[in-house]
Amino acid sequence: MKHSFHNSADPVSTSTPQATNTTDSTSIPPSTSPPPRPPLRKQRDYRLLWTARTISVTGSEVSKLAIPLTAVTLLTASPSQMGILTAAASVPVLLFGLQSGAIADRLTRHRPLMIACELVSCAAAATIPIAWLLGVLNVVWLIAVALVIGTAGVLFKAANFPHLAAVVDPSQRTEAMAGFHASYSVASVSGPGLAGLLVQLLTAPLAVLAEAFAFLTSALLLRTIRTPENNTPAGSKSMWRDVVEGLKTSVTHPVLRALLGAGVTINFFAMAYTAVYMLYMLNTLGIPKALIGVLIALSGVGGLLGAWLTARLAKRYGENRVLLVSVIFFPIEILAVGLLTGPLWWKLSLLALTSTITGGIVVAFATCMGAITLRETAPELRGRVNATTTFAVQGVLALGGLAGGFLAELLGLRPVILICAAGIALSTIWIWTSPLRPHHRRPLLPHTPDAPAPSFAHSAAHLTETKRHSPR
Repeated sequence: MKHSFHNSADPVSTSTPQATNTTDSTSIPPSTSPPPRPPLRKQRDYRLLWTARTISVTGSEVSKLAIPLTAVTLLTASPSQMGILTAAASVPVLLFGLQSGAIADRLTRHRPLMIACELVSCAAAATIPIAWLLGVLNVVWLIAVALVIGTAGVLFKAANFPHLAAVVDPSQRTEAMAGFHASYSVASVSGPGLAGLLVQLLTAPLAVLAEAFAFLTSALLLRTIRTPENNTPAGSKSMWRDVVEGLKTSVTHPVLRALLGAGVTINFFAMAYTAVYMLYMLNTLGIPKALIGVLIALSGVGGLLGAWLTARLAKRYGENRVLLVSVIFFPIEILAVGLLTGPLWWKLSLLALTSTITGGIVVAFATCMGAITLRETAPELRGRVNATTTFAVQGVLALGGLAGGFLAELLGLRPVILICAAGIALSTIWIWTSPLRPHHRRPLLPHTPDAPAPSFAHSAAHLTETKRHSPR
């Protein structure tokens, strides 16, 4: 386990060997530092991977509007059917999330699985406009498509996390993850507007073709990546034992446990806040409906700025420090919303500022969280640790939403907002009491004063003998 401020995964020694005899020291050739890696923007395979993800995520944002509109306007779906349709996108994470990590860790090459997932998603999305044109589309069909695409997405995420390690040098992983989060911010800002335009021009079912085309384009781009994959598959005993090993690693490794605990805490209270956000903004603060969308878009803009800053700050100060600082400011927007009073112009000004800042904070935290997870996780466990994280942080969303709704009924909207701000602040405890904290003293090995803690790879090997995070 590492606690340095900089990314220390796969370190390359650049020190000059010490000569043991001064008479022949000149015969020992000095070691040379490896040539610097070119910037990511100049690396062909990273550009392909980033473009594939950006296109795919933007297509998914379009379908988030087009598919529900299809169900409501063309199929007259009932509220219960809309609830099932909404939940269908999350069910695969709960059903297959943990197993997907075990599958990914068994693979020598991850890219073929990623391409297959995109092609399956493309085919599933394409059936919606086809079924509508043939007159056989119904809500059950939409639910089935959501389940198929969701399952493919779970498998894709599990394979994409370790695949990044093959494409990007360890020294550039934080910058690479910041780039991916920037693409998510771009999609969150441009996706809804593009979806509205396509629905207006093509009708909702045909707008889903944009998602199918995005998945197909992503698959083709992934197919052209040339970086070889030489992953050493983890020794597999059984699916259940593989899953348990990923869970055990995620909760026993101090850094991974802290990241997992913080992620679950943040997502639970963030979803509780989301459950009452719209009611509070409209009924308590009196924010016009049209401006709520603008505030959400500003969060995406903040995400773009956060991605740009994170890559530079992490390079200068290290991922640990950026994570430690960013988690402190996580509750700032929710706290401001809960305490906000005054005229409309003041409310809008403060909300615009805090929304932009929070967008950047979220991206900074998520970027460093992913980079640290890659750094601390042995290669043969990356799929399972990432799947464990995804399972936990996604699975807690439903619980947070229910808790927020019920608490609002009992206590009112403003108290729930303040409770959520305090709850998210608890994530600071997870991070600041972990080995990520500066000068945090780790347990010493027996009989070896001041010895460094064992590496994660050795810890994982010991666990084998005697869990955890990311976005698509």
